Amino acid sequence: MYKQNLHTHGVLCDGKDEYEATILRAIELGFDTIGFSGHSYMSYSPSHSMSVEGTEEYKRTVRALAEKYKGQIDVLCGIEFDMYSEDPLVGYDYVLGAVHYLKIDGEYVGFDRSADEVKRVIDTYFGGDGMKYAKMFYETVCELPKYAKCDVIAHFDLITKHAETHNFFDTESKEYRNYALEALHTLAEHCKVFEVNTGAISRGYRTTPYPQPFLLRELKEMGCGIVLGSDCHDNRYLNCNFDEALELARSCGFTEVLNLTKNGFVPQKI
Repeated sequence: MYKQNLHTHGVLCDGKDEYEATILRAIELGFDTIGFSGHSYMSYSPSHSMSVEGTEEYKRTVRALAEKYKGQIDVLCGIEFDMYSEDPLVGYDYVLGAVHYLKIDGEYVGFDRSADEVKRVIDTYFGGDGMKYAKMFYETVCELPKYAKCDVIAHFDLITKHAETHNFFDTESKEYRNYALEALHTLAEHCKVFEVNTGAISRGYRTTPYPQPFLLRELKEMGCGIVLGSDCHDNRYLNCNFDEALELARSCGFTEVLNLTKNGFVPQKI
């Protein structure tokens, strides 16, 4: 059993639940650690991020709850840092690094959206060419270390959110895989921990976690570590498909996953 989740959202960003309710759910599931990861402040995306004031309230709330439940469960205050975010990254236990927007001619273009919206993005900004879209995504991902020192890379291949139902680009092609692998190697020079993310499963977009198996196998070859994250926005799914994620990791050669403690990452045999 994997007894923690580091990718958890609450009511101060786009999550459904109060933070204490999610802590109680984590205790019910037998977790030893729950890490919150509110969306960092993005002036270009206020509806998908915490405000400046909300960020400070978030830190106070999580820290107070960590003290309240001390001895029952470790509560960590993290942040999901979007690449162009203005958050100064002060006062967090860990940083999840993520890319949800492309910057095109000074415009912030969100792509973690419905399939119809993704098609509109591809048609509007890439002339209908999904592979050009994928190429720009991975070129953008390579820039993430310039913006933040990340402890974990979240949902590395997020643009495959609709890959099981829509053929926006061929994820089996050599061209696509070269873009993804080049970005993977670039990020791994700066951050050695990647997330196996089950969030799209809980929301009905996918039946398998991110990232794809060929990327997980490459991470294993490079000596990188992995954590599991449910990208939880509804605490009913706090440990969504963790058993399947562990089985995927094993099938790709992993014999251990990482748990984040107050003393850093600790391996757990699987």
